Amino acid sequence: MAQESGYGFTEALISQGTQQKRPALSWGSKIKKKLKTVAPYLGKFRPSVGQCCHQCTPDSLGKKLGQTIPSLGFHNLLSVNETHTRYRGWLVRRVCCVLLVRGCRVYPSPATDRVERVSQSNRVQKALSSPDIAPTGGDTWGSLTHLTPYIPLINTCISPQLLRLVGWVLLKVFGSVFCSVQVNLNHMAPLHRASKQGASLVYVCVPQSIVDYALIPLVLFCHNLRVPYTLCHLQTHNNWFRSVLQRLGVVLLPPDPITEQEAETDNLYSSVMTSLVGELLCEGQVLSVCVSGESWRGGQWLARIRLAVREGVVPDVHLVPVGISYDCVPNTSTPVGLLSTLRCVFSLLCGNRQRSSVRIHFAQPFSLKEMCDTGKCRVDGGRPLQDLLLPTILHNRSDAIFGQRTMSWILPPRYLPELCQSERDLSIALTLHLTYSTMSCMAVMSTSLVSCLLLHKHRKGVCLSVLCRDVAWLLEEILFRNRDVGFGGSLVGVVYHSLTLLTPHLTLAAHPKDRSDPLIAPHPSLSATLSLSRHSQILTHTFIHEAVGACAVSAMLCEVAGCGGSSRIRGEEIKGDEVRGEMEFDVALCQDELTERALQLTHLLPPGYIPPCQSSHGFALDAVDTLVRCGILVMEEVPSDTPICDFWRKGALTWSASDDHSDCEEGEARSFKLSQPSQCPELLFFLCSLMAGYLRALCWATKGLDLLDTPLPEAVCLGQIHSHLCYTAQRDRGHYESCSEEVARVTVRTLTDLGVLVEDQQRGCVFLGVSPLFQQTDNRQKLHSFVSQFLYD
Repeated sequence: MAQESGYGFTEALISQGTQQKRPALSWGSKIKKKLKTVAPYLGKFRPSVGQCCHQCTPDSLGKKLGQTIPSLGFHNLLSVNETHTRYRGWLVRRVCCVLLVRGCRVYPSPATDRVERVSQSNRVQKALSSPDIAPTGGDTWGSLTHLTPYIPLINTCISPQLLRLVGWVLLKVFGSVFCSVQVNLNHMAPLHRASKQGASLVYVCVPQSIVDYALIPLVLFCHNLRVPYTLCHLQTHNNWFRSVLQRLGVVLLPPDPITEQEAETDNLYSSVMTSLVGELLCEGQVLSVCVSGESWRGGQWLARIRLAVREGVVPDVHLVPVGISYDCVPNTSTPVGLLSTLRCVFSLLCGNRQRSSVRIHFAQPFSLKEMCDTGKCRVDGGRPLQDLLLPTILHNRSDAIFGQRTMSWILPPRYLPELCQSERDLSIALTLHLTYSTMSCMAVMSTSLVSCLLLHKHRKGVCLSVLCRDVAWLLEEILFRNRDVGFGGSLVGVVYHSLTLLTPHLTLAAHPKDRSDPLIAPHPSLSATLSLSRHSQILTHTFIHEAVGACAVSAMLCEVAGCGGSSRIRGEEIKGDEVRGEMEFDVALCQDELTERALQLTHLLPPGYIPPCQSSHGFALDAVDTLVRCGILVMEEVPSDTPICDFWRKGALTWSASDDHSDCEEGEARSFKLSQPSQCPELLFFLCSLMAGYLRALCWATKGLDLLDTPLPEAVCLGQIHSHLCYTAQRDRGHYESCSEEVARVTVRTLTDLGVLVEDQQRGCVFLGVSPLFQQTDNRQKLHSFVSQFLYD
């Protein structure tokens, strides 16, 4: 939203009339603006987002395609007035928020005999009878005492009175933190229909902040939907605070284990949680799960839900991906007690004087039974990343790159050991698919657009007029790819609002020739760069096909620039002296070679960018095709004197007497050229920059492997690599986006999958050490060269 006035940019960016505070405008009133409005693409008011997969769940998709629902618009959850109640009058307008939460429906959630049902389940009884737990005398009551720490978790319920009180408090707190929390009403209607069909709903989101755990229940509560039981990985040691959360339906970790990994490796805890999930679904309750492929979190809960369906506890479950987008993600620490929770609330209220907005998208519910039991979700036999890429990296062999990458660490074997390998692979594919679906339905906010342009296209600064032009261009590209945006209004207002929110991370200077058109540049500091990088991450997901294809083109152009020609890249003879300065790459890029480079980079992508139902080779082909559609590559023209079926063939074909061309041999692969060979297109470098942060971190970490005194505990190894990335960025005084904790975590995981780092279980802890193969300097240099070919600086 662009209705708030801000700090620092007032005199330079807008006129005096725009500086005045204006009342909050809804999306409906903003879209009607005529002057310099952000026009929707091809006349569409809103892209259709959140549709389920056409390949894995065609029946669920068909139910939505057969319905014609008029546009219902958006609802600002924080805009509560007397029209949301059954009463009218001046007193109602002052207590309308209380009347709203009082009138919202709360579904009963009894937990009367749940402890008995969970404790008597076969799975829990088997865990209690294990030699580690069962007493020597075989006393059953002695075994049941081991369930005492888990009884409060089993008795988790939802108190209607406490839910209404907390709902009112959250509306007041979020009203002071955010200017709006927009919910698409077209997405709420399918949820109401699905809730009436009998199958339980499971809401799945990718967590960005602790606020996510409160937003989803609050939205459902205010729209008279069943409030979910939240399966949470947080730990708190305050008994009073734990009791409050458990009466709000939050299933916490038990008090004893320090981390989620420790809890999941406990056989009794795993059995109790699996039985509890089945009992909650059997009661008709709704669940909320957070998944993250990068931090391998949440896969075990989806596996337990899948077990409940497979074992017949419930006939089916409907999964609902939820995309939550922030103008500025709240910077809050994870609360572990009452005081830390109060500090978290205080930081929310006082952290930023300029209020931001939130956009929440609920995707279309789809059937878990249809996805898993019908075989429509393909789980092909994948191969480890080192088997796919090491032959290419070390021996320059390209015959091994075709295949799917396995990510077994998303659901490690020590989690749910009773799962067979096929069910484990299916649960991993389900986690990856839901991570991808959740990221795909997230709206792109105005701060993400401006951050992406400043960080990846105008790093040295840009005039405000040029920035507005590029925002309009990038907006059209986003809508063209069927991604929704979380803002509206005039172009100047949208840019001004985003710049106001990003003020602490920007540098403003007056233009020497035109003082009314200021220069804007990202601040060259670690915190500013990391913040802009977090904002622009959603754009990498939006343009991932184009980014992979652009990096593949860049790798081939680097090969031409480095050797003056290539046996696999056709073109004019280029002498070494001519490859300098402004190089003219008048070369043809072979489609097979380009697809091969794109496939190599595809295997290196972190989870969440590719749905598991799409093959890596198909993704690489799409990456090359998108470069043609966006105008970076053009098909090489065929000489007019050459028959089309004789393209690239030296020998002449013999036509049949009947002039039937069906016997014509298939020609060689097509070739492409840059659309602007004299000067590489600016769009190509912008797309390459989207992947540069992750690729640069891989290069830096590869160079720093000789500094590690391995083997080290996994957390210590991650900390040392993160410190090395930060040191390298500080030394180079730039590229700080490559040294975030998230990038360091993904880098360590990629190096482990490549076989560079080897995992070793010692004393119940995972240790990481450099493999003997990559203790050799030559092999580390080969890995560095392989990754750096895709890196554009």
